[in-house]
Amino acid sequence: MDAIIALVVLVALALPVGVIVLFITQSGLRRRLQSAEARLALLEAAREAAPPVVESLTPEPAPASGPDPVSEGRIAAVTPWERALGTPSAPLSAVDAPPAPQEAGQDRPLVLRADRFAALAGWLRENWVYAVSALSLALAGVFFVQYGVEKGLLPPPVRVVLAVLFGAGLIVAGEWVRRRWGDDTGAATAYLPSVFSGAGIVAIFAGVTAGRLMYGLYGPGPTFAGLFLTSALAIWLGWRHGPFLAAIGLIGAAAAPFLVDGGAAPTPILYAHYLLVAATGLAIDAWRRWAWISVLALVLAQVGLWLMAMGGAGLAAWGWSLVALVVLSIIIPERALIPGHEGPSTLRILVKRLKVWPTFPVRLALGNLVASTLFLVLLVSGWGAEGLLPFFLLAGLAVLLLIWAGRAPGLEDLPLLPAAGFLAKLVLAPGQIYAWQSLAIDQRPPESSAPWTVSLLIVAAGAITLAAALRSLRGGGLLPALIATLAAPVAILLLEFFWAPSAVLGTGLWAAHAMALAVGMTLLAAVFAKADGQPGRRSAWAVLSALSLIALALFLLTTAAALTLALAVLLLVAVALDRRFTLPEMGWFVQVGAAVLSWRLVVDPGLDWGMQAPLSQVALAYLGVAAACLAGLRLLPAGRALPKAVLESLGLAAPVLLVNLVLTRAMIPDDPTTGIDWTMSHWGLILNATPWAVLAGTQLWRAGASAGLTRWLRLGLASVAALIALGGLAMALGPANPLFAWSENPAGRILGLPLLDTLVLAYGLPGLALLLLAPRLVALPARGRLILRGAGAALLLVWAVLEIRRLWWGDWIGAQDVMQGELYSYTLAMLALGAALLWQALARRSLHLQRLAMAVIALTVAKVFLWDASGLSGLTRVLSFAGLGLSLAGLAWLNRWARGAMAQGSEPRD
Repeated sequence: MDAIIALVVLVALALPVGVIVLFITQSGLRRRLQSAEARLALLEAAREAAPPVVESLTPEPAPASGPDPVSEGRIAAVTPWERALGTPSAPLSAVDAPPAPQEAGQDRPLVLRADRFAALAGWLRENWVYAVSALSLALAGVFFVQYGVEKGLLPPPVRVVLAVLFGAGLIVAGEWVRRRWGDDTGAATAYLPSVFSGAGIVAIFAGVTAGRLMYGLYGPGPTFAGLFLTSALAIWLGWRHGPFLAAIGLIGAAAAPFLVDGGAAPTPILYAHYLLVAATGLAIDAWRRWAWISVLALVLAQVGLWLMAMGGAGLAAWGWSLVALVVLSIIIPERALIPGHEGPSTLRILVKRLKVWPTFPVRLALGNLVASTLFLVLLVSGWGAEGLLPFFLLAGLAVLLLIWAGRAPGLEDLPLLPAAGFLAKLVLAPGQIYAWQSLAIDQRPPESSAPWTVSLLIVAAGAITLAAALRSLRGGGLLPALIATLAAPVAILLLEFFWAPSAVLGTGLWAAHAMALAVGMTLLAAVFAKADGQPGRRSAWAVLSALSLIALALFLLTTAAALTLALAVLLLVAVALDRRFTLPEMGWFVQVGAAVLSWRLVVDPGLDWGMQAPLSQVALAYLGVAAACLAGLRLLPAGRALPKAVLESLGLAAPVLLVNLVLTRAMIPDDPTTGIDWTMSHWGLILNATPWAVLAGTQLWRAGASAGLTRWLRLGLASVAALIALGGLAMALGPANPLFAWSENPAGRILGLPLLDTLVLAYGLPGLALLLLAPRLVALPARGRLILRGAGAALLLVWAVLEIRRLWWGDWIGAQDVMQGELYSYTLAMLALGAALLWQALARRSLHLQRLAMAVIALTVAKVFLWDASGLSGLTRVLSFAGLGLSLAGLAWLNRWARGAMAQGSEPRD
C-alpha cells in the first residue's frame, strides 16, 4: 500500500512538469510550421521579383570541408524561431562571457538604484508566472519530504533520496529545455530553464537539510559535503543561466531550515549553513559581477543567523559566525586572501568631500561590517566569562582589520567600527556591569580575590591600541595612530564612569591600571617621535593620552585640593610641551583640562567644598589654578588664540570664585542660632554678584579684541557670568530690597553712615560702574552699551531715592507711608537733577540731554501739582509754590540760554 501511495505522489509531482513539457513541445511544433510557411512565402516572393540568372562558366570554389568557427559558435545560441526567420544571433561566447569588471572609481551605486527597481518591477509585471512557477516547484519538493514525515511513507533514507532525485530531475529538465530551445529573452522558453533549475536547487537543499535535522541519517561532515556540493552546483548553474537562478537558489537555501521543520530547536550547525549561503552568493558575484547577488546573499545570511540565534541555536556561536561573515565579505568579492580593496575609503570621501563613490567591494564590506558590529554590540551572551565574548570578538575584529587589511586603502576606516563598538559595548552591557558591581569588596566573601573582568577588558583595549600603533608605524597614516591613542584611554575612562572598578578592585589597584596604561602611552609617544624624526602629531596624541591617564590616577589617589593642583600642573606641562616641541595638539588638552578644572572649582567638589574645607586649602587650590593659568599664558607659543582665551578665562574665574567664597564664608555666622546670615541681605547679594560682574565685564572687554571661535567663547563665558550677577542684582532690587523689609528683619537693616552705607555698596557703586564702563565694552553693539548705561543710571536713581528715604526714616525704611518732608526732598532732588542735566547738555552741546532735562523738570512739576500740593496748607503752600515758580523760571532761563549758546556755537553733537 505504501508503494502505491508513493507512486501516486510521484505521478502527482510529475504532472506539472509533464504539462509544461507538452506545452513546450506543442509550442515548438507550431512555431516550426509557422516558420516553414513564412520561409516558403519569402522564397516564392524572391523568385518572382529576381531577374533571370545566367549560369557562370567559372565554377564557384567548393566550401571548405571544416566547420565554420563563427557558425559553430552560434549554433547553441540560435533558437528554432531565429533559424526559421534567418535572424542572426550573438555567438555563444558573447552570450556566456561575463561582463567586464566595474571600474575602480564608481560614481554611483550599483544595487540600490531607481532604474534597477523599475526594471525589476517591469520584469515581474511581464513574467510573474515564472516566479510563481519556480516557487511552486520548490515547495513541491519541500512538502514532499514533509508529507512523508506526517504520513510515515517510505523509510527516511528513501524520502531524502527521492527529494534529491526530484531536484536533480528538475535541473536536468531545465538543462534539456535550454539546450533544445534556448533561454534567450526572445525565445518562447525564456526563463523556464532557470525556473526548473532553481526549483531543483531548493529541493536538493531541503533534502540534504532534512536528512540531518529531521532524521539524523548522517553527521555534520556528510551534511556539509552535501550542502557544499549543492552550493557548487548552484554556482555552476548560476554562471550559465544568470542571476535569476542564483537568486532562487540562495533564497531557497536560506528558507530550507524553516520549511523543513524537525520539531526541535535550531542547532549551531545552521550557522555554518547560512555562512555557506553567503559564501555561495559572494562567489557567484565574484566571477559574474552581479552585485545585487552579493547584497542578497549577505542580507539572507544576516537575517538567518539572527533568527537562528533567537531560536536558541546559541549566542556564542552567533558571535563567531558574525566575525566569519565579515571575513567572507572581504575576501570572496576580491578573490584574494589578503585584502587589496582600492581606495578611496568611505571616511576619506566624506572628510574630503570627494564627488565619487567607494568601489562596490568596499561598500559591501562596510555595510556588512556595520550590521555585524551592531549585532555584536547588542548581543548578550550570559554572565561571567561567556559575557566577555562580545567584547573580545569586537576587539579581535578591530585587531584583525588593522593588521590583515593593511594593504587595502579602501578599507582603512573599517577598524573604526569594531573599535567604536567595543567602547559602546562597555556602556551598553547592563548585565555584565551589574554582575561586576555585585562583587564589590564589601559584598564578596572575606579574603577572596577580585575578579579579572575589568583587567581583561583593559587588555582587549590595549590589544586594539597595539595593533593600531603597528599599523600606523607601517605607513598606515594618522587614522590608526588616532585609534591607538584613543582606544585604551577612552576604555578606562568609560570603565571608571560606568563600572566603578574602585569598589571591586580597590582604589590603589585600579589606579595602578591607569598608571600602567599611562606608561604604555609614554612609550608609544617615544616610538612615534623616533619614527617621525621629531615629536609630531602622533606623539602629541600619545602624550595627551598619557596626561589624561595620569590625571585619572591622581583623581583616584589624591585629596580634593591636591587633585586640583595636580591637574593645574598637568595643564602647565601640556603648555610647556607645546612650547618645547611645537605641538598644537596640546591645545586640546589645555581646553579639556580647563573645562575639568572649572568643573572641579564650581561643581565637584566645587563651591560646597570651598565653604566647608579649611580656608588655607581652599585658597591654595583656587590660587594655584590661577597661578598655573598665568604661567601658562607666559609660556604659550604665539598663535594659540583659543588656548590663550581659555587660560585667561580660567585665570580670571578662579580668583573671582575665591573672593566669592571668602565673602560668603565671612557673611555666614559660625552659629546660625545666635549670628545673622547676611548672604541674603541687599548688600550681601551684591557682594557675591560683583565678582561675576567683573568677570563678565573682563570677558566682554577681551572679546572686543578677539575673533572667530575665541570671540564666541569669551562672549559665552561673559553671558554665564552676567546671568549669575544679574540674578544677585534682581534679588537685591526685589525681595532683599530694604524698602520691602516691613518687619525688623536684621538682613533688611541698612548699615553704616548716610551716603557711606550698605545702600551705596548695593546700588550706588554698581550703577556708577555700569555708567562709566559700558562705553568701553566694544564687543557689544551700540544698543547694548546704551542699555547698560541706562541700567547704571537706573541703579543710581534707586540709590538716591533710598538714601533720601533713609535720611527721614533711619536704618529701617520699610514703612508703608511717606513723610511730607520726604516728598519735598524728592522734589528738590528732581530739580537738582534737571539742573545738572541742563548743565551737561550745555557742556556737551547735546540736544538729547536737553530734552531729557526738560522731561525731568516736567515730571517734577507734575509731582508737585498732583502729589505734593495735596498735603500743603497755609503759608507753607504759598512759600512752596513761590519757590517752585522761581526755580522753574531760573531753569527756563537756563534752558533758553543753553539753546542760544548751542545755536551760536558748533552743531549739537547728537
